[in-house]
Amino acid sequence: MAEIKVPELAESITEGTIAQWLKHPGDHVDKGEYIVELETDKVNVEVISEEEGVIQSVLFEEGDTVQVGDVIAIVGEGAGEGSAPQAAAPQPEKPASAKKAEPDRPAPQAQEPSQEEKKERPIASPAARKLAREKGIDLSKVPTVDPLGRVRKQDIDVYDPSAKPGKAAEPEKPAAPQAAAPQETGKPVERIRMSRRRQTIAKRLVEVTQTTAMLTTFNEIDMTAVMDLRKRKKEQFAQEHDIRLGFMSFFTKAVVAALKKYPYVNAEIQGNELLLKKYYDIGIAVSTDEGLVVPVVRDCDRKNFAEIEADIAAFASKARENKLALSDLQGGTFTITNGGVFGSLFSTPIINGTQVGILGMHSIQKRPVAVDGERIEIRPMMYVALSYDHRVIDGKDAVGFLKTVKTLIENPEDLLLES
Repeated sequence: MAEIKVPELAESITEGTIAQWLKHPGDHVDKGEYIVELETDKVNVEVISEEEGVIQSVLFEEGDTVQVGDVIAIVGEGAGEGSAPQAAAPQPEKPASAKKAEPDRPAPQAQEPSQEEKKERPIASPAARKLAREKGIDLSKVPTVDPLGRVRKQDIDVYDPSAKPGKAAEPEKPAAPQAAAPQETGKPVERIRMSRRRQTIAKRLVEVTQTTAMLTTFNEIDMTAVMDLRKRKKEQFAQEHDIRLGFMSFFTKAVVAALKKYPYVNAEIQGNELLLKKYYDIGIAVSTDEGLVVPVVRDCDRKNFAEIEADIAAFASKARENKLALSDLQGGTFTITNGGVFGSLFSTPIINGTQVGILGMHSIQKRPVAVDGERIEIRPMMYVALSYDHRVIDGKDAVGFLKTVKTLIENPEDLLLES
C-alpha cells in the first residue's frame, strides 16, 4: 500500500483544491502517471503516483481543500474491491485531521476497527466527517441519496437533527435558502462557485487597493512610426527568427529604458525601506479562461526583440494550455497589460502584487491629430496609462516615466540605442 500525498507546491502556497480526479478507485496506475489535478492560487498542478498499482480509495472529493502533506489517495496491489477501500479510508484520514484529534487516541483506535465494523460505521467523505464533527452530528443518522450509501458534505448541510427519522424528503430544505431570493423576484439566476484562482485574484486586487496609495496618470502615443517600422520589417523578422514581430516587444524595451531612467518605478517597499531593483523582469499579463495570469519575461534588458517575442508567445501558449509553472509567475519587477486586444480604449490598471507600477496599453484608434500649427492629420493613436504607488513615486517621476515610453515608441529607432 502506498499513500499519495499533496506535494510541496511553492514557498507561498500551502493548500490547493481538488480540481479533477484523473483516476478513480479500481483504476490501474503506472509509476509516474498523473492521478489528480490540484488547483492552486496561481496554477494547476498534476500529482503523480510514486507506485504502480490500483487506486484503492480517494480520500477527498473534487472541490475539497487539501493541505500540503495531506494523504489524498491510497494505491495498492490487485483489483480494489468496494469494501476494502472503504474500510481503509478512515485510517489515512487521521493525519489530515490530526489538528482536531486527541493525541492519545490513534493507538487504541488502531486496534478497534472490528468493533466499529460491527456497528456498521457509515461510509463518508473526509469533508463530510469533518463537518459532522463540527456540528456534532451522528453520521449513522444522516440520510443520503448516494447509490453506494456514501455520506457527502451536501448531506450534512441539509440534515436537520431535530427532524423526525421517517422524513426522507428532507433534501427539499436546502433548496429554500438558495431559491428564496430568485422566487421573490421571479427572475432566473445561476449560482456558480468561484474557482480558487478567481478567489485569489479578487482577494489580491482588494488587498492592493487597500494597502497602496494608487494613482493613475495617462498619455497618448502616436503609433505611426512603430507601425510603419513593423510593416517594413515583419516579414524579414519572421523569416530570420521564426516569430511574429508584435508591439509588445517595443513596449517592453521602452519600459526597460524608462525604468533605468526612473529607478523608483522599479522598486518595492519592504518595511521602512525601499528595495531598488537593478534587474528588469517584466510581467506580461495574459488572459485565460480561469482568469488573468502574469508570467514574467526575465532579464529584458539583456534580450533582443526576437527573444522577448519568443518568450511572450511561449508563455501565452502555456497559459492557454494551463501548463505555466509557479516559477514562471514569480519575481516580476514591473507589469505590462494590454487591454487593447479586447477593444479597451481607456482603463486604470491595478498594480500587481508588491510592485509599484503597471503600464496599461489600449486599442489603437485613428483620430485627428494636430501635427503642427497648420496641419491636422488622421493618425493611429493609443491611450496608455501608468498606475503607480504614490507612497514610492511622485507625480513628476510617474509623468516622466510615461513620457519616456511615449517618446521611445514614437521614435522606435531610439530603442536600438537603449537596447
